Amino acid sequence: MPARPLTAFGSPLLGDTLFGQLCWAARHRFGLQRPQSLLDGYTAGHPFAVVADALPDGYLPRPALPLSAYHAIPNADRKQAKRQVWIPLTALAHPLTDWLKHGQSDRDLIAPSPANGTTKPNATSPVLTVLHPQPHNSINRLTGTTGRVDFAPYTLMQRWHAPEVALCCRVVFDPERIGAVEIIQLFDDIGTSGFGRDAGIGLGKFAVKTVERPWPAQSQANACLTLAPCAPQGLGFDPRRSVYEVFTRFGRHGDMAVKEGNPFKSPVLLARAGAILTPSQLPAAPFIGQGLGGAGRLSKVIPETVQQGYAPWVPIHLPLEFAA
Repeated sequence: MPARPLTAFGSPLLGDTLFGQLCWAARHRFGLQRPQSLLDGYTAGHPFAVVADALPDGYLPRPALPLSAYHAIPNADRKQAKRQVWIPLTALAHPLTDWLKHGQSDRDLIAPSPANGTTKPNATSPVLTVLHPQPHNSINRLTGTTGRVDFAPYTLMQRWHAPEVALCCRVVFDPERIGAVEIIQLFDDIGTSGFGRDAGIGLGKFAVKTVERPWPAQSQANACLTLAPCAPQGLGFDPRRSVYEVFTRFGRHGDMAVKEGNPFKSPVLLARAGAILTPSQLPAAPFIGQGLGGAGRLSKVIPETVQQGYAPWVPIHLPLEFAA
């Protein structure tokens, strides 16, 4: 579903974080029992919904292959090639090794070149996402002032998205457990109240618009390209034909759970969106990975806490000669 950012964001729009806020939105709209029912079987391979990262509409993340795996871009140096991180859906008609030639940088998405028959560069919006520092200071709630002793200003970064580019968030859901209208309502609730850090002071607001589009896929697919952070460990993917960039998610409880005591969750190791995972056989489900948590494994404060370790995936053809 396309989304138009309305304010700055305190947190990046990543699929696993969006899923967490989707659960809280369900809690507020439907009450406590419905989310508990929706999360039944989540860690057993039966998620009610799997949320992708919010990506530029019409584009996929560049697969996490080394640049040497792609054909070189004529008259482009390595720095230029590294900036081509967005792959248009039209590139699925070409071999994966040619995708870098079709890739777009942040600047290209906002100000495509006149050679492509589009507008000339916009100097006022040079990048897709801009980070700006925002000064803060602790307030004494009794006096309503910063106080005379503990004056401790600090700075947090805010993410501003270029208004020229629409974002698209793909959601896979089980229609027997939750309907499309309900999913739209929940995302609209998130966009109205705000997403991520500092939503309480006006950040993270967006407008949602639904558009039905065919699921992207490449012919003769033999591998999976992920669209969100996922947990591939222990699932039997071919290590010679799977490649991904890992990061540690230091999660925190949000919404009402902040007041339950310790807000911090146990850290988990995830693979970023753009991972290539090669199973022995492509899964029938449009998501891949596993649900994490439950039984106190992620949180001692709320033992039933889960973490999205699933990701929607796009079928791609990885050349047989490739080996990590």
